[in-house]
Amino acid sequence: MLTLIYFILILGLIVLVHEFGHFIFSKLFGVHVFEFSIGMGPRLFGTKKVKGKTQYNVRALPIGGFVSLAGEDPTEKDPEVPKGAYLYEKPVWQRFIIMAAGVFNNFILAILLLFFIGLFHGSVDMTPMISKVDVNYPMYEVGVRDGDIVKKINGNTVSTMDDLRLYLALDNDGSETDFVIERKGKEYKYSVTPLEEENEETKKKEYKFGITLERKEKHGFLNAIKYAFEQLISYFKQMIITFKYLFTGRISADNLSGPVGIYSVVGEVTKESVLLNLASLTALLSVNVGFLNIMPFPAFDGGRIVFLIIEKFRGKPVNPKIENTVNTIGFCLLMVLVVFVTWNDIIKLIR
Repeated sequence: MLTLIYFILILGLIVLVHEFGHFIFSKLFGVHVFEFSIGMGPRLFGTKKVKGKTQYNVRALPIGGFVSLAGEDPTEKDPEVPKGAYLYEKPVWQRFIIMAAGVFNNFILAILLLFFIGLFHGSVDMTPMISKVDVNYPMYEVGVRDGDIVKKINGNTVSTMDDLRLYLALDNDGSETDFVIERKGKEYKYSVTPLEEENEETKKKEYKFGITLERKEKHGFLNAIKYAFEQLISYFKQMIITFKYLFTGRISADNLSGPVGIYSVVGEVTKESVLLNLASLTALLSVNVGFLNIMPFPAFDGGRIVFLIIEKFRGKPVNPKIENTVNTIGFCLLMVLVVFVTWNDIIKLIR
């Protein structure tokens, strides 16, 4: 039950912050807002609908939310909307800010959460340093030692501990892996073939290099600020790397997760250090939501921004029928992806 509550709170907060970005700038620029809603599906409770006023609602399904703006459809006409209050009547730069404000808010939320984590719990040292090398494994045999810093893996630049963990996970298929290591200001190149072992619990094959990566922390206000921005950039980079591997076929679409998968993760992270883990997970998910929404895909904020950029260069809006058709197709494809990902998450849970 607690997992469900945490799940709802996390998604609710992320959606609230995102939609509030669209909402507040719409209000600032004089765009009429029909409804501000947290959640999707049937309305649970909210304010009464009054002509010319914004209605605030909470809906049954905690998997999203929306802001309904006058003039999102360029052909829209409504008697309750005063002249000049339609979205399409506003300058391109104002519409651009309105569309981008949700993503901006998601990144701000992540920075604040990471800052407070660093301030009150300690800022994680992002240096991709190997803490311990096991003498019985390949990394030690080729010459890697405790305290070495990883600079590259298979030609990919490693800047943070997150990069190191991610590339070790994505590129570790049992084949020879190339490392560039820094030691006392000098760089060394090593080619390492991991040792194959069987996991005692899962009985699955695993490939191990024999290194330990420890979590080291720093304290202080300035370190917390530095950590917040470093971690934000690192999360963003991880998303780019993951999508790159997804589109090149290096990882399968089966690895994607939706609401069911997030629910499962929430259950895992709340087993220990509830507040810290929930804050970290919320920051990560907030960056993910922001990243996905800014992608130039129809029906996403990024897709709408693309139409604004085209309008700016053309000097006139894109044909409303074309824009609506593209967004509808994009939304349908998005729903298909959501169903696919959700089904995969369910299958993983019942295995």
